[in-house]
Amino acid sequence: MTKDYNLAIKAAIEAGQEILRIYELPNLETELKEDNTPITLADLASNEIINNSLKRTKFPFISEENEQLDYCLRKEWEIVWIIDPLDGTKEFIKRNGEFTVNIALCSEGRPIFGVIYAPVSRELYYGITAEKKSYKTILDDSHKTKQDLFHDSDLIFSSEPSKDAISVVCSRSHMNQETSEFIRELRKKYPKVGIVSKGSSLKFCIVAEVVHIYIRGLLLPWSGIQRPTTLFAQQ
Repeated sequence: MTKDYNLAIKAAIEAGQEILRIYELPNLETELKEDNTPITLADLASNEIINNSLKRTKFPFISEENEQLDYCLRKEWEIVWIIDPLDGTKEFIKRNGEFTVNIALCSEGRPIFGVIYAPVSRELYYGITAEKKSYKTILDDSHKTKQDLFHDSDLIFSSEPSKDAISVVCSRSHMNQETSEFIRELRKKYPKVGIVSKGSSLKFCIVAEVVHIYIRGLLLPWSGIQRPTTLFAQQ
């Protein structure tokens, strides 16, 4: 599998470079998809690069920008690539740099490998589920790795909140009243609550490395704080 993992990482980096090329153009053309979400030339160009790369593996793939086969066929796929060629299109359009390329390999609905590349900061996150290892590699100005991938020096580890302090990350594009109320509840439990706003899958990257909770949407209570309208991920 290592060969396929390296192929996916290379595809994410190459797609990120092409996204940056388009990002630096003076005019960005944007269209709306059927679900009323934006799409740009960068989404399509990144998707083509990744699709062409992953065709060299033996696994099928599902991409946000591809026309999908009927579910009756897809449900038989035991192992499949899941692709978001440009996560954070709104952030791309705003030119705030907070967008990523996301590729995951899933088996029976669960991820076994994933890579996230943030081309503006050249931060490359990747991990293998079975090994319980996650890595962060900073690429050079030419988007090249300075050492071999999967090097122990690039391992990252989650942090634990203290009794007095906890940090949370919120979606830059999806802040709402429920999120604000949940943070107020946290402040009753922790004297110090650090708040970070991020776009795209960068939220999950910093959960893996720095912050303790990602808040968005609906659902679960946590740590005795009865907020059934708040969904979050904690390390």
